[in-house]
Amino acid sequence: MNRIGELNEQPLHAALKAWYADAEDCVEVAVDGYVIDIVRGNCLVEIQTGNFSAIKRKILSLVEQHPVRLVYPIAREKWLLKLPKEGQDAPQRRKSPKRGRVEEVFGELVSFPQLLKADNFSLEVVMIQEEEVRRYANNKRWARNGWMTVERRLLKVVERSLFSHPADMGALLPPDLPRAFTTADLAQTLSIPRRLAQKMAYCLREMGIIVQIGKRGRAYLYSVMSKTRENL
Repeated sequence: MNRIGELNEQPLHAALKAWYADAEDCVEVAVDGYVIDIVRGNCLVEIQTGNFSAIKRKILSLVEQHPVRLVYPIAREKWLLKLPKEGQDAPQRRKSPKRGRVEEVFGELVSFPQLLKADNFSLEVVMIQEEEVRRYANNKRWARNGWMTVERRLLKVVERSLFSHPADMGALLPPDLPRAFTTADLAQTLSIPRRLAQKMAYCLREMGIIVQIGKRGRAYLYSVMSKTRENL
């Protein structure tokens, strides 16, 4: 068992790796010049808690020679833990009203939407409960109202979804979607932000699940490919 690369590992990544790995798996193994989170037989498992763009080169390189599974967590429920400011006695903890959903993966999948067509690639989304720890640092310009996230902690894995083929992603389209639809229709039907619906449409178009068929005013019109619609 090789422990390369664990020195700066964040708690959420470490916890997910421990949860995912079986006793027979190897962790932190060097393969083709990259450090792989988990090696299971001939399959390379990468856990990514941040942006897909940060690992795009790594994934595209590895998938040419190896089966690769990318594991991505989304917080269905989140608790915010604010560490005490100077002079305060105790941290403050509350539950966030936001609830994550599996469709949020499209926000990252825009980095390589066509990769799901490759036989060597699969994507697993794990819905989790997590705790986000924040520290007050009003000297940071990018801190939210003076608070910055210092780490994320895994509380529980509540669900997992495996996407091995584009059709698996197509199954996320709502069955009551109009035959010709815009991203506004998609956003309304799924109750998701329009921006996320646009990314979802882009990814599904690149996968060959939907096709652009025209315009309605200034908005593009899409339709589900016939073979995909039969499976919805």
